[in-house]
Amino acid sequence: MQRLFAGIAAASLLLVATACGSSGDSGDSASESGGTTKVEVGVIPIVDVAPIYLGQKQGIYKKYGLDVSMTTAQGGSAIVPGVVSGQFQFGFSNTTSLMVAQSNGIQVKAVSNGAATTGVDGDDYGALVVKKGSSLKSAKDLEGKTVAVNTLKNILDTSVRESVRKAGGDPSKVKFVELAFDQMPAALEKGQVDAAMAVEPALTTILNQGGVEIASPYVDVAKDLTVAMYFTSQSYAAKNPDVVNKFQQATAEALNYANSHPDEVRDIVATYTEIPASVLSKVTLPKWPEDISRSSVETLEKLGEQDGLFKTAPDLDELLP
Repeated sequence: MQRLFAGIAAASLLLVATACGSSGDSGDSASESGGTTKVEVGVIPIVDVAPIYLGQKQGIYKKYGLDVSMTTAQGGSAIVPGVVSGQFQFGFSNTTSLMVAQSNGIQVKAVSNGAATTGVDGDDYGALVVKKGSSLKSAKDLEGKTVAVNTLKNILDTSVRESVRKAGGDPSKVKFVELAFDQMPAALEKGQVDAAMAVEPALTTILNQGGVEIASPYVDVAKDLTVAMYFTSQSYAAKNPDVVNKFQQATAEALNYANSHPDEVRDIVATYTEIPASVLSKVTLPKWPEDISRSSVETLEKLGEQDGLFKTAPDLDELLP
Protein backbone atom coordinates (compact mmCIF):
# COMPACT_ATOMS: atom_id res chain seq x y z
CA MET A 1 0.00 0.00 0.00
CA GLN A 2 0.15 1.87 -1.28
CA ARG A 3 3.24 1.43 -1.39
CA LEU A 4 0.49 2.10 -0.90
CA PHE A 5 -0.11 5.18 0.64
CA ALA A 6 2.29 7.98 0.62
CA GLY A 7 0.95 10.37 3.17
CA ILE A 8 0.06 13.93 2.84
CA ALA A 9 2.50 16.63 3.77
CA ALA A 10 -0.03 18.98 5.23
CA ALA A 11 1.99 22.09 4.79
CA SER A 12 2.62 21.43 1.12
CA LEU A 13 -1.02 20.63 0.60
CA LEU A 14 -2.03 23.91 2.09
CA LEU A 15 0.38 25.64 -0.25
CA VAL A 16 -1.03 23.76 -3.21
CA ALA A 17 -4.56 24.54 -2.22
CA THR A 18 -3.67 28.17 -1.82
CA ALA A 19 -1.84 28.23 -5.13
CA CYS A 20 -4.92 26.77 -6.78
CA GLY A 21 -7.04 29.47 -5.27
CA SER A 22 -10.52 28.67 -4.13
CA SER A 23 -11.57 25.07 -4.56
CA GLY A 24 -14.81 26.40 -5.86
CA ASP A 25 -13.75 25.62 -9.42
CA SER A 26 -13.04 22.02 -8.59
CA GLY A 27 -14.53 19.59 -11.05
CA ASP A 28 -15.10 22.05 -13.89
CA SER A 29 -12.96 19.86 -16.09
CA ALA A 30 -15.51 17.05 -15.93
CA SER A 31 -17.50 16.82 -19.13
CA GLU A 32 -20.74 15.27 -20.24
CA SER A 33 -21.51 13.71 -23.58
CA GLY A 34 -24.53 11.73 -24.73
CA GLY A 35 -25.81 11.39 -21.18
CA THR A 36 -22.47 10.04 -19.97
CA THR A 37 -20.31 12.04 -17.59
CA LYS A 38 -16.56 11.74 -17.93
CA VAL A 39 -14.71 11.70 -14.63
CA GLU A 40 -11.01 11.40 -13.90
CA VAL A 41 -9.91 9.48 -10.82
CA GLY A 42 -6.48 9.87 -9.25
CA VAL A 43 -5.22 6.48 -8.07
CA ILE A 44 -2.05 4.84 -6.87
CA PRO A 45 -0.81 1.85 -8.94
CA ILE A 46 -1.33 -0.73 -6.22
CA VAL A 47 -3.47 -3.77 -5.56
CA ASP A 48 -5.93 -1.79 -3.45
CA VAL A 49 -7.46 0.05 -6.41
CA ALA A 50 -8.17 -3.09 -8.43
CA PRO A 51 -11.96 -2.74 -7.96
CA ILE A 52 -12.17 0.53 -9.90
CA TYR A 53 -10.26 -1.00 -12.81
CA LEU A 54 -12.51 -4.07 -12.68
CA GLY A 55 -15.57 -1.82 -12.52
CA GLN A 56 -14.38 -0.03 -15.62
CA LYS A 57 -13.67 -3.31 -17.45
CA GLN A 58 -16.99 -4.86 -16.46
CA GLY A 59 -18.96 -1.82 -17.55
CA ILE A 60 -20.21 -1.10 -14.04
CA TYR A 61 -19.42 2.62 -14.16
CA LYS A 62 -20.81 2.89 -17.68
CA LYS A 63 -24.06 1.38 -16.44
CA TYR A 64 -24.35 4.29 -14.02
CA GLY A 65 -23.64 6.83 -16.75
CA LEU A 66 -19.99 7.41 -15.90
CA ASP A 67 -17.02 7.26 -18.24
CA VAL A 68 -14.26 6.67 -15.72
CA SER A 69 -10.58 7.00 -16.49
CA MET A 70 -7.69 6.71 -14.09
CA THR A 71 -4.53 8.74 -13.68
CA THR A 72 -1.83 7.24 -11.51
CA ALA A 73 0.24 9.12 -8.96
CA GLN A 74 2.87 8.11 -6.45
CA GLY A 75 0.61 8.79 -3.51
CA GLY A 76 -1.94 10.95 -1.80
CA SER A 77 0.47 13.87 -1.68
CA ALA A 78 -0.16 14.26 -5.41
CA ILE A 79 -3.77 13.09 -5.56
CA VAL A 80 -5.27 15.32 -2.86
CA PRO A 81 -4.18 18.62 -4.43
CA GLY A 82 -5.19 17.18 -7.79
CA VAL A 83 -8.72 16.66 -6.53
CA VAL A 84 -8.88 20.00 -4.74
CA SER A 85 -7.71 21.86 -7.86
CA GLY A 86 -10.18 20.02 -10.12
CA GLN A 87 -7.60 18.02 -12.07
CA PHE A 88 -9.39 14.91 -10.81
CA GLN A 89 -13.04 14.67 -9.85
CA PHE A 90 -12.28 11.80 -7.47
CA GLY A 91 -9.20 10.37 -5.81
CA PHE A 92 -7.95 7.50 -3.65
CA SER A 93 -6.04 8.00 -0.42
CA ASN A 94 -5.55 6.40 2.95
CA THR A 95 -7.83 7.32 5.80
CA THR A 96 -5.24 9.05 7.96
CA SER A 97 -4.06 11.22 5.07
CA LEU A 98 -7.61 12.41 4.49
CA MET A 99 -8.06 13.20 8.17
CA VAL A 100 -4.78 15.13 8.19
CA ALA A 101 -5.90 17.09 5.14
CA GLN A 102 -9.33 17.79 6.59
CA SER A 103 -7.91 18.90 9.94
CA ASN A 104 -5.68 21.34 8.05
CA GLY A 105 -8.57 22.97 6.23
CA ILE A 106 -8.30 21.05 2.95
CA GLN A 107 -11.87 20.73 1.71
CA VAL A 108 -12.08 17.00 0.99
CA LYS A 109 -15.08 14.71 1.28
CA ALA A 110 -14.93 10.92 1.43
CA VAL A 111 -17.52 9.34 -0.85
CA SER A 112 -16.81 5.61 -0.78
CA ASN A 113 -14.84 2.90 0.88
CA GLY A 114 -11.50 2.18 -0.80
CA ALA A 115 -9.84 -0.80 0.89
CA ALA A 116 -9.91 -2.52 4.25
CA THR A 117 -7.83 -4.89 6.32
CA THR A 118 -8.59 -8.60 6.04
CA GLY A 119 -9.06 -8.51 9.80
CA VAL A 120 -7.08 -11.74 10.14
CA ASP A 121 -4.09 -11.61 12.47
CA GLY A 122 -1.15 -13.16 10.65
CA ASP A 123 -2.87 -13.07 7.26
CA ASP A 124 -3.31 -9.44 6.37
CA TYR A 125 -2.04 -7.50 3.38
CA GLY A 126 0.06 -5.29 5.64
CA ALA A 127 2.37 -6.65 8.34
CA LEU A 128 5.22 -5.82 10.64
CA VAL A 129 8.14 -8.00 9.53
CA VAL A 130 11.74 -8.72 10.51
CA LYS A 131 14.51 -10.49 8.62
CA LYS A 132 15.16 -14.21 8.83
CA GLY A 133 16.97 -15.09 12.03
CA SER A 134 16.12 -11.85 13.81
CA SER A 135 16.01 -11.93 17.60
CA LEU A 136 12.89 -9.74 17.51
CA LYS A 137 9.87 -11.93 18.19
CA SER A 138 7.07 -9.48 18.95
CA ALA A 139 6.17 -5.82 18.58
CA LYS A 140 7.24 -5.26 22.18
CA ASP A 141 10.82 -6.08 21.17
CA LEU A 142 10.88 -2.97 18.95
CA GLU A 143 11.74 -0.67 21.86
CA GLY A 144 15.01 1.01 20.90
CA LYS A 145 14.84 -0.43 17.39
CA THR A 146 14.38 1.12 13.95
CA VAL A 147 11.21 0.47 11.94
CA ALA A 148 10.73 1.43 8.29
CA VAL A 149 7.44 2.99 7.14
CA ASN A 150 6.72 4.53 3.76
CA THR A 151 5.65 7.87 5.25
CA LEU A 152 6.28 9.29 8.69
CA LYS A 153 3.40 10.47 10.87
CA ASN A 154 0.76 8.61 8.95
CA ILE A 155 -1.33 5.46 9.09
CA LEU A 156 1.56 2.99 9.19
CA ASP A 157 3.54 4.32 12.15
CA THR A 158 0.28 4.94 14.01
CA SER A 159 -0.70 1.31 13.43
CA VAL A 160 2.73 -0.01 14.45
CA ARG A 161 2.60 2.03 17.67
CA GLU A 162 -0.72 0.36 18.48
CA SER A 163 0.85 -3.08 17.96
CA VAL A 164 3.72 -2.16 20.28
CA ARG A 165 1.27 -0.84 22.85
CA LYS A 166 -0.91 -3.96 22.69
CA ALA A 167 2.17 -6.17 23.05
CA GLY A 168 3.05 -4.38 26.29
CA GLY A 169 5.80 -2.16 24.91
CA ASP A 170 6.41 1.58 24.90
CA PRO A 171 5.82 2.98 21.39
CA SER A 172 7.65 6.20 22.27
CA LYS A 173 10.89 4.18 22.33
CA VAL A 174 10.54 3.04 18.70
CA LYS A 175 12.43 4.95 16.01
CA PHE A 176 10.67 5.26 12.66
CA VAL A 177 12.45 5.96 9.39
CA GLU A 178 10.89 6.73 6.03
CA LEU A 179 11.55 4.22 3.27
CA ALA A 180 9.72 3.37 0.07
CA PHE A 181 8.01 0.01 0.10
CA ASP A 182 10.08 -1.41 -2.73
CA GLN A 183 13.27 -0.59 -0.80
CA MET A 184 12.19 -2.35 2.39
CA PRO A 185 13.19 -5.93 1.42
CA ALA A 186 16.79 -4.94 0.69
CA ALA A 187 17.01 -2.68 3.74
CA LEU A 188 15.93 -5.52 6.00
CA GLU A 189 18.37 -7.95 4.41
CA LYS A 190 21.26 -5.52 4.83
CA GLY A 191 20.33 -4.75 8.43
CA GLN A 192 19.73 -1.08 7.69
CA VAL A 193 16.46 -1.31 9.63
CA ASP A 194 15.39 -3.75 12.33
CA ALA A 195 11.81 -4.15 11.09
CA ALA A 196 9.48 -2.85 8.41
CA MET A 197 5.78 -2.15 8.18
CA ALA A 198 5.29 -3.56 4.69
CA VAL A 199 2.24 -3.94 2.53
CA GLU A 200 1.74 -6.05 -0.56
CA PRO A 201 3.60 -6.81 -2.76
CA ALA A 202 6.65 -5.80 -0.69
CA LEU A 203 5.31 -8.01 2.10
CA THR A 204 5.31 -11.14 -0.06
CA THR A 205 8.79 -10.28 -1.35
CA ILE A 206 10.11 -10.08 2.23
CA LEU A 207 8.40 -13.30 3.26
CA ASN A 208 9.80 -15.03 0.16
CA GLN A 209 13.32 -14.12 1.28
CA GLY A 210 12.73 -15.68 4.69
CA GLY A 211 11.33 -12.69 6.57
CA VAL A 212 9.09 -13.28 9.56
CA GLU A 213 5.88 -11.48 10.48
CA ILE A 214 5.72 -10.42 14.13
CA ALA A 215 2.45 -8.41 14.12
CA SER A 216 -0.52 -7.36 12.00
CA PRO A 217 -0.78 -3.65 12.86
CA TYR A 218 -3.91 -2.90 10.80
CA VAL A 219 -5.72 -5.70 12.62
CA ASP A 220 -4.42 -4.40 15.93
CA VAL A 221 -6.08 -1.05 15.19
CA ALA A 222 -9.41 -2.61 14.20
CA LYS A 223 -10.50 -5.89 12.64
CA ASP A 224 -12.62 -3.96 10.15
CA LEU A 225 -10.23 -1.04 9.64
CA THR A 226 -11.09 1.16 6.67
CA VAL A 227 -7.56 1.71 5.42
CA ALA A 228 -8.37 3.91 2.42
CA MET A 229 -11.27 5.73 0.82
CA TYR A 230 -12.27 7.39 -2.43
CA PHE A 231 -12.93 11.09 -2.03
CA THR A 232 -13.75 14.28 -3.86
CA SER A 233 -13.62 17.97 -3.00
CA GLN A 234 -16.44 19.44 -0.96
CA SER A 235 -16.99 21.95 -3.74
CA TYR A 236 -17.41 19.26 -6.40
CA ALA A 237 -19.72 17.26 -4.13
CA ALA A 238 -21.90 20.32 -3.56
CA LYS A 239 -22.10 21.16 -7.25
CA ASN A 240 -22.46 17.62 -8.58
CA PRO A 241 -24.46 15.54 -6.12
CA ASP A 242 -25.90 13.36 -8.88
CA VAL A 243 -22.46 12.44 -10.23
CA VAL A 244 -21.20 11.75 -6.71
CA ASN A 245 -24.22 9.54 -6.04
CA LYS A 246 -23.59 7.58 -9.25
CA PHE A 247 -19.91 7.19 -8.38
CA GLN A 248 -20.84 5.92 -4.92
CA GLN A 249 -23.29 3.36 -6.28
CA ALA A 250 -20.96 2.18 -9.04
CA THR A 251 -17.98 1.91 -6.72
CA ALA A 252 -20.00 -0.07 -4.19
CA GLU A 253 -20.89 -2.53 -6.96
CA ALA A 254 -17.28 -2.66 -8.14
CA LEU A 255 -16.04 -3.35 -4.59
CA ASN A 256 -18.50 -6.21 -4.23
CA TYR A 257 -17.46 -7.61 -7.60
CA ALA A 258 -13.78 -7.54 -6.61
CA ASN A 259 -14.49 -9.29 -3.33
CA SER A 260 -16.14 -12.19 -5.14
CA HIS A 261 -13.67 -12.44 -8.04
CA PRO A 262 -10.13 -12.64 -6.58
CA ASP A 263 -8.68 -14.28 -9.69
CA GLU A 264 -9.92 -11.41 -11.83
CA VAL A 265 -8.43 -9.01 -9.30
CA ARG A 266 -4.98 -10.53 -9.79
CA ASP A 267 -5.43 -10.45 -13.57
CA ILE A 268 -6.44 -6.79 -13.65
CA VAL A 269 -3.61 -5.75 -11.29
CA ALA A 270 -1.13 -7.12 -13.83
CA THR A 271 -2.48 -4.63 -16.39
CA TYR A 272 -1.60 -1.48 -14.44
CA THR A 273 1.37 -2.51 -12.27
CA GLU A 274 4.70 -4.21 -12.86
CA ILE A 275 4.23 -6.74 -10.08
CA PRO A 276 5.69 -10.08 -11.31
CA ALA A 277 3.11 -12.81 -11.83
CA SER A 278 5.07 -15.08 -9.48
CA VAL A 279 4.61 -12.55 -6.68
CA LEU A 280 1.11 -11.49 -7.62
CA SER A 281 -0.17 -15.05 -7.29
CA LYS A 282 0.91 -15.09 -3.64
CA VAL A 283 -0.04 -11.65 -2.39
CA THR A 284 -2.72 -11.34 0.25
CA LEU A 285 -5.54 -9.23 -1.12
CA PRO A 286 -7.26 -6.51 0.92
CA LYS A 287 -10.96 -6.72 1.66
CA TRP A 288 -13.27 -4.41 -0.20
CA PRO A 289 -16.42 -4.01 1.90
CA GLU A 290 -19.05 -1.72 0.45
CA ASP A 291 -19.38 0.39 3.58
CA ILE A 292 -16.89 2.54 5.43
CA SER A 293 -16.42 1.39 9.03
CA ARG A 294 -16.95 4.62 10.93
CA SER A 295 -16.02 3.02 14.25
CA SER A 296 -12.64 1.99 12.83
CA VAL A 297 -12.07 5.51 11.48
CA GLU A 298 -12.88 6.90 14.94
CA THR A 299 -10.31 4.54 16.45
CA LEU A 300 -7.72 5.64 13.91
CA GLU A 301 -8.56 9.26 14.65
CA LYS A 302 -8.01 8.78 18.40
CA LEU A 303 -4.67 7.10 17.75
CA GLY A 304 -3.69 9.90 15.36
CA GLU A 305 -4.57 12.50 17.98
CA GLN A 306 -2.51 10.56 20.51
CA ASP A 307 0.41 10.60 18.08
CA GLY A 308 0.03 14.34 17.43
CA LEU A 309 -0.84 14.00 13.74
CA PHE A 310 -3.60 16.60 13.71
CA LYS A 311 -3.45 20.33 14.34
CA THR A 312 -7.14 20.21 15.15
CA ALA A 313 -9.37 17.21 15.66
CA PRO A 314 -10.76 16.01 12.31
CA ASP A 315 -14.48 16.58 11.88
CA LEU A 316 -15.63 13.11 10.84
CA ASP A 317 -19.20 14.28 10.28
CA GLU A 318 -17.80 16.69 7.72
CA LEU A 319 -15.35 14.23 6.19
CA LEU A 320 -17.35 11.00 5.96
CA PRO A 321 -20.36 10.49 3.68
